[in-house]
Amino acid sequence: MRAVVQRVSEASVRVETDVVGRIGRGLLVLLGVSTTDTEKDVDYLSEKIAHLRIFEDPDGKLNRSLMEVGGEMLVVSQFTLLGDCRKGRRPSFTAAAEPGHAARLYEHFVRQTARRGVPVQTGRFQALMAVSLVNDGPVTLVLDSVQT
Repeated sequence: MRAVVQRVSEASVRVETDVVGRIGRGLLVLLGVSTTDTEKDVDYLSEKIAHLRIFEDPDGKLNRSLMEVGGEMLVVSQFTLLGDCRKGRRPSFTAAAEPGHAARLYEHFVRQTARRGVPVQTGRFQALMAVSLVNDGPVTLVLDSVQT
């Protein structure tokens, strides 16, 4: 499982003309599910992201987590995060999970994060979405659930 985490002052996701998710201060999480991911991967990333210390404390140090600052999270599924561009010019998506498996783990991630007390908004799984954000910092991190 791969997540691109962006600290934002605001973010939204639109499907056609409808805004389906919108947050203020918090994290935009683009989430890609691989063929080998399990609920254990989801639980790891949900906990890790909610507790990442990437918000400033009163001294300006990155010392506070999303939960500590009372921020929100916008989670958007993005299978292209699993694209392999090492060969040729067209990405291979063979590492990306099939839609049923991916949807189940994406929804589990959203539930697990909400259970931690984080207000969560989402995109729409498998829809063509337009994501807007104001990256705060900018702060952008890439996290993987597989430990190497």
